[in-house]
Amino acid sequence: MEMMTVAVKKPEDVNVILGQAHFIKTAEDLYEALIASSPALKFGLAFCESSGACKVRVEGNDQELRDLAAVNALEIGAGHAFIVMLRAGFPINVLNAVKGLSEVCSLYAATANPLEVVLADNGKGRGILGVIDGLKPVGIEDEKDVAWRKTFLREIGYKR
Repeated sequence: MEMMTVAVKKPEDVNVILGQAHFIKTAEDLYEALIASSPALKFGLAFCESSGACKVRVEGNDQELRDLAAVNALEIGAGHAFIVMLRAGFPINVLNAVKGLSEVCSLYAATANPLEVVLADNGKGRGILGVIDGLKPVGIEDEKDVAWRKTFLREIGYKR
């Protein structure tokens, strides 16, 4: 078995959700959940089918993000994995809708950070072992950092 990492390719302003599902209808159901979550949301998604035709199934309402999701899903190549690329919204706005889908088994990441997917390949298929989300911590926050965090959350509208 070979272990490897695949870096998710994305612009800085794009958030990513990476997960595992179990059924071909995942692509359409994810589309419906995302489009119903926010009319302003721009997204593309791709789902790696792991039986039958073994195609990457692609949906979304933004062609650039659809293409980006498709390229990343094909490179990751892990059966039943899905990737969502978001713009004009954040994962926090859609995670409950995504997790609520009956075919979604688990989520690995929801981030705007640089993301690497840790994979195992047995020659027939690939599986996601985990992710590397962003960078290592450089220390523990001090009072100035706490003040910045609280101000930032209020500036972007997530706290009052």
